[in-house]
Amino acid sequence: MPAITFVHPDGKSERVETADGESAMQAATRHGLGGILAECGGNAMCATCHVYVDESWLARLPAIADDEDALLDGTASERLPNSRLSCQIAVTSELDGLVLKLPERQV
Repeated sequence: MPAITFVHPDGKSERVETADGESAMQAATRHGLGGILAECGGNAMCATCHVYVDESWLARLPAIADDEDALLDGTASERLPNSRLSCQIAVTSELDGLVLKLPERQV
Protein backbone atom coordinates (compact mmCIF):
# COMPACT_ATOMS: atom_id res chain seq x y z
CA MET A 1 0.00 0.00 0.00
CA PRO A 2 1.59 3.33 -1.07
CA ALA A 3 2.12 6.07 1.50
CA ILE A 4 2.38 9.86 1.29
CA THR A 5 4.09 12.19 3.72
CA PHE A 6 2.36 15.54 4.14
CA VAL A 7 4.52 18.30 5.62
CA HIS A 8 2.67 21.09 7.43
CA PRO A 9 3.87 24.71 7.24
CA ASP A 10 5.27 24.37 10.79
CA GLY A 11 7.45 21.46 9.66
CA LYS A 12 5.37 18.73 11.33
CA SER A 13 4.89 15.76 9.03
CA GLU A 14 2.17 13.14 8.80
CA ARG A 15 2.45 9.89 6.88
CA VAL A 16 -0.77 8.42 5.50
CA GLU A 17 -1.35 5.17 3.66
CA THR A 18 -3.33 5.22 0.44
CA ALA A 19 -5.12 2.74 -1.72
CA ASP A 20 -3.57 2.22 -5.14
CA GLY A 21 -5.16 4.76 -7.51
CA GLU A 22 -6.60 6.92 -4.73
CA SER A 23 -5.88 10.63 -5.08
CA ALA A 24 -3.58 12.31 -2.60
CA MET A 25 -6.54 14.54 -1.65
CA GLN A 26 -8.77 11.53 -0.94
CA ALA A 27 -6.09 9.96 1.24
CA ALA A 28 -5.64 13.22 3.17
CA THR A 29 -9.34 13.76 3.80
CA ARG A 30 -9.95 10.11 4.67
CA HIS A 31 -7.28 10.38 7.36
CA GLY A 32 -8.65 13.71 8.65
CA LEU A 33 -5.48 15.56 7.74
CA GLY A 34 -5.69 19.30 8.38
CA GLY A 35 -4.56 21.59 5.60
CA ILE A 36 -6.52 20.02 2.73
CA LEU A 37 -10.04 21.46 2.49
CA ALA A 38 -11.19 19.84 -0.77
CA GLU A 39 -14.33 21.95 -0.96
CA CYS A 40 -15.31 20.57 -4.39
CA GLY A 41 -14.74 16.95 -3.39
CA GLY A 42 -11.92 16.36 -5.84
CA ASN A 43 -13.54 17.64 -9.02
CA ALA A 44 -10.74 20.10 -9.88
CA MET A 45 -13.00 23.11 -9.40
CA CYS A 46 -11.88 24.90 -6.21
CA ALA A 47 -8.09 24.68 -5.69
CA THR A 48 -8.50 24.11 -1.93
CA CYS A 49 -6.32 21.00 -2.07
CA HIS A 50 -3.24 22.89 -3.27
CA VAL A 51 0.09 21.31 -2.33
CA TYR A 52 3.76 21.83 -3.09
CA VAL A 53 5.38 18.67 -4.43
CA ASP A 54 8.82 17.96 -3.01
CA GLU A 55 11.30 18.71 -5.80
CA SER A 56 12.64 15.14 -5.86
CA TRP A 57 9.17 13.84 -6.85
CA LEU A 58 8.13 16.38 -9.49
CA ALA A 59 9.44 14.51 -12.52
CA ARG A 60 7.57 11.35 -11.47
CA LEU A 61 4.14 12.99 -11.67
CA PRO A 62 2.10 13.20 -14.85
CA ALA A 63 1.99 16.56 -16.62
CA ILE A 64 -0.45 19.18 -15.41
CA ALA A 65 -3.72 19.25 -17.37
CA ASP A 66 -5.02 22.61 -18.62
CA ASP A 67 -7.85 22.80 -16.06
CA GLU A 68 -5.49 22.13 -13.15
CA ASP A 69 -3.04 24.69 -14.51
CA ALA A 70 -5.77 27.34 -14.68
CA LEU A 71 -6.96 26.64 -11.13
CA LEU A 72 -3.45 26.88 -9.75
CA ASP A 73 -3.37 30.53 -10.85
CA GLY A 74 -6.08 31.26 -8.27
CA THR A 75 -4.75 29.51 -5.16
CA ALA A 76 -4.90 31.28 -1.79
CA SER A 77 -1.19 30.65 -1.17
CA GLU A 78 1.43 31.57 -3.72
CA ARG A 79 1.68 29.36 -6.78
CA LEU A 80 5.17 27.96 -7.14
CA PRO A 81 6.73 25.85 -9.92
CA ASN A 82 6.07 22.73 -7.81
CA SER A 83 2.40 23.57 -7.08
CA ARG A 84 -0.19 20.91 -7.83
CA LEU A 85 -3.75 20.07 -6.84
CA SER A 86 -3.69 16.97 -4.67
CA CYS A 87 -7.01 15.82 -6.16
CA GLN A 88 -5.21 15.39 -9.47
CA ILE A 89 -2.39 13.21 -8.12
CA ALA A 90 -3.36 9.55 -8.40
CA VAL A 91 -1.10 7.62 -6.06
CA THR A 92 0.34 4.36 -7.34
CA SER A 93 3.08 2.09 -6.08
CA GLU A 94 5.54 4.15 -8.16
CA LEU A 95 4.71 7.13 -5.94
CA ASP A 96 5.15 5.28 -2.65
CA GLY A 97 6.91 7.73 -0.33
CA LEU A 98 5.67 10.87 -2.12
CA VAL A 99 6.27 14.04 -0.11
CA LEU A 100 3.75 16.89 -0.36
CA LYS A 101 4.13 20.18 1.46
CA LEU A 102 1.01 21.99 2.59
CA PRO A 103 0.66 25.73 1.95
CA GLU A 104 0.02 28.29 4.69
CA ARG A 105 -3.66 28.54 3.71
CA GLN A 106 -6.19 27.16 1.24
CA VAL A 107 -8.77 29.98 1.31
